[in-house]
Amino acid sequence: MNAPLSYRQFLEAKMKIAPSTGISVPLDAINPELKDFTRAIVQWAVAGGRRAIFASFGLHKTATQIEACRLLMERTGGRALIVLPLGVRIEFFREARQRFHGAHAVSLKFIQSAAEMDDGRHIYLTNYETIRDGKLDPNLFDIASLDEASILRSFGSKTFQTFLALFDKVRFRFVATATPSPNRFKELIHYAGFLGVMDTGQALTRFFQRNSEKAGDLTLYPHKEHEFWIWVSTWAVFLQKPSDLGFSDEGYDLPPLKVRWHEVPVQLIGSTADRDGQLALIRPEAKGLSEEARERRAALPACIAKLQDIVAADPDSHRVIWHDLEDERRAIEKALPGVVSIYGAQPLEEREPLIEGFCDGWIKDLAAKPVMLGSGCNMQRYCHKAVFLGVGHKFNDFIQAIHRIQRFGQPFEVEIDVIYPESMRPARRDLEAKWARHEEMAARMSEIIRKYGLSQAGMADVLKRSIGVQRIEASGNGWLVANNDCVEECRRMEAGSVDLIVTSIPFSNHYEYTPTYDDFGHTDDDEHFFAQMDFLTPELLRILKPGRECCIHVKDRILFGSVTGAGTPTVNPFHMKTAFHFMRHGFAYMGMVTIDTDVVRENNQTYRLGWSENAKDSTKMGFGSPEFVLVFRKLPTDRSRSYADERVTKEMPRVEMLDGRIVEFDDKGRPVPGTGYSRARWQTDAHARWRSSGNRLATAEEIAAMDPDVVGKVFKQFSMETVYDYETHVRIGELLDYRGVLPATFMALWPASSRPDVWHDVDRMRTLNTMQASAGRELHVCPLQFDVVDRCINRYSSPGELVFDPFGGLFTVPYRALHLGRRGRAVELHPEYFVDGIKHLEAKEREKATPSLFDFLAAGDQTEAAE
Repeated sequence: MNAPLSYRQFLEAKMKIAPSTGISVPLDAINPELKDFTRAIVQWAVAGGRRAIFASFGLHKTATQIEACRLLMERTGGRALIVLPLGVRIEFFREARQRFHGAHAVSLKFIQSAAEMDDGRHIYLTNYETIRDGKLDPNLFDIASLDEASILRSFGSKTFQTFLALFDKVRFRFVATATPSPNRFKELIHYAGFLGVMDTGQALTRFFQRNSEKAGDLTLYPHKEHEFWIWVSTWAVFLQKPSDLGFSDEGYDLPPLKVRWHEVPVQLIGSTADRDGQLALIRPEAKGLSEEARERRAALPACIAKLQDIVAADPDSHRVIWHDLEDERRAIEKALPGVVSIYGAQPLEEREPLIEGFCDGWIKDLAAKPVMLGSGCNMQRYCHKAVFLGVGHKFNDFIQAIHRIQRFGQPFEVEIDVIYPESMRPARRDLEAKWARHEEMAARMSEIIRKYGLSQAGMADVLKRSIGVQRIEASGNGWLVANNDCVEECRRMEAGSVDLIVTSIPFSNHYEYTPTYDDFGHTDDDEHFFAQMDFLTPELLRILKPGRECCIHVKDRILFGSVTGAGTPTVNPFHMKTAFHFMRHGFAYMGMVTIDTDVVRENNQTYRLGWSENAKDSTKMGFGSPEFVLVFRKLPTDRSRSYADERVTKEMPRVEMLDGRIVEFDDKGRPVPGTGYSRARWQTDAHARWRSSGNRLATAEEIAAMDPDVVGKVFKQFSMETVYDYETHVRIGELLDYRGVLPATFMALWPASSRPDVWHDVDRMRTLNTMQASAGRELHVCPLQFDVVDRCINRYSSPGELVFDPFGGLFTVPYRALHLGRRGRAVELHPEYFVDGIKHLEAKEREKATPSLFDFLAAGDQTEAAE
């Protein structure tokens, strides 16, 4: 039986360094028909085994992939697969005929299923759709390369991410594209995950700041941009021209590009109507894909007329005409007799000869969609002019389509005409902004490769995660916090030294907070997460006083169907797993509190409860996921009556009627405000028996007529003071929606609950992130609400006692402990959160130490009384 791992061994076992799969190949073994800079890239890629070739248009990515596959097949005997966009295989066959001869000859074979494979030594080619649709398992191969992998964006972002994971068992992996990340740094992370050079979660945590309010909204930290590019250069080569690697640029001068924008006027007055049939005085600019498609169809006659003018001005030139809509394709075919169209319904065997015919010059005009034909094809031999019939937001498709003809070796100036209706000016602005970011990124890429070259193996060690932190402690009057691993910090604490534990544990591997192996978020799955918790939870039990509580804030996690294979979002009952985990370590489960969450905000964060999707099929819809506070108890030493070793007693004031009012009195007979724990208060907390105030209840119409900012508060009170009626609830919402004021970003009609174990009135804005935002500092990914912390502290501790949080974050728990007259202690791994949290604690300490005006007045009264 294996001995259990120590905590240090557990952390070390988290390390997942990309395996060294490369093979060293001498330069003279590489095909001499290739350019010198291409041979250098091939040698570097094969030695790495898993590399990305991000080379500009016309810099021989096709030959690079073929040669890398040939060399690895020759030395390992393995099978090789190159995955291509539709219509690109002709370029690979052309390249094989032109550059691979004699001892360096290759055999290419296009397949669409495993049944088409044979015993021949081929480099197999297939399309992305074949892999996506499950017709061919990429793990049948030892070598795989994704050509123009950026086209995966056209399949949708989820497919883009999940597609890359299909190659996990392939030993050698390559990516080749000229536009790896045309305007989004984050997309490079997915290539790194595909290649296995760094896990995606680690890379996102190290370089990107998350927005906890919106799923997938990540921005690159400005202060980490240089480090980001250094890291990328360890596994990817960015090449804009051969001189970036120190080779001659002779023959590699990119032809000049002339772009002409043609804005077509549209009818602006009285042409659109709202939902009530009211005509708009001025036609608004198109917003959203459906509006833009409508505008393009409405302006199609004018756009076609402009296209005919452009062609008539130079009728002899070969030209590719790019479009996005089938209506546009049919209009082009009608307006330009002789044009050849490529479209999705065509069989592949019919489509590819037409593409080849245009590339070889015997077809003059070609119409196609950029999403279908905009990547991979080399159209420059007989064409240097293109027209875009309309503009969209997919910059990758746009820039790829331009570079079908603007490539190294193009002898003519490239002319691009873009025709669009004036109502689509926002789309043009968006496209030009993305183009500017693309140019900026390309310049940054060139700078890095010129500075560091291809030998970056040593940089990978510099960028590895760390284990452990150098402990830093800070303290003040009533508080002590440490920057440390929470397991190590708890081991330093005395047994039975904590009166109450209140914390929000990481939600398994949902978020990573730091680029260290100590981070509980850097785990593979729930099992791995709770394996790390196995080191912490026994320590929490040890340091907690007998009979006292441990309050754990948790939330269930949403599992996306594209990841689980279920096809629909499901729920991981994480709060149940947490309960069983703590019980297994000796805690007694006392129950849980449910905290309502805003279902509309949740959908904006997870995209799983959409109204439009519900309309398509409500069977795939679940429910909003609440948060929970699980309450556990360390059993007391004396269990005969189960009182805690150090009890938390509550003052039981005397309640009497005075002048028609109910007044509480302390044990000395003095009237006191309602701060004691009366029998009535306890019964209300425990049973929450609510009664109507007797006022007449507002009607649905009256509530719906109120201002949206007010209606939420009114409705919550309304739902508390009357028997809940579902149809009335819906009726109010429908009336608000009819008025156009039902919010789509938050839930306005939030039904209150009368159950004591459901907290519907938690103010989700009252967190330390409010202060972080006002100070311009980094926000916490998952801030804990003050209300949640306050209720736990008030109920389960007494003034002066110590409240502890092992996952301190911005130190909300010790901050609120000080506010409520307790002492606070916490530990935090994130150094920036630690520093910011200290500032909050110091501010609260100063606030508690500063006497108020009423303190001065009270002191003055005491002085007068003494005199």
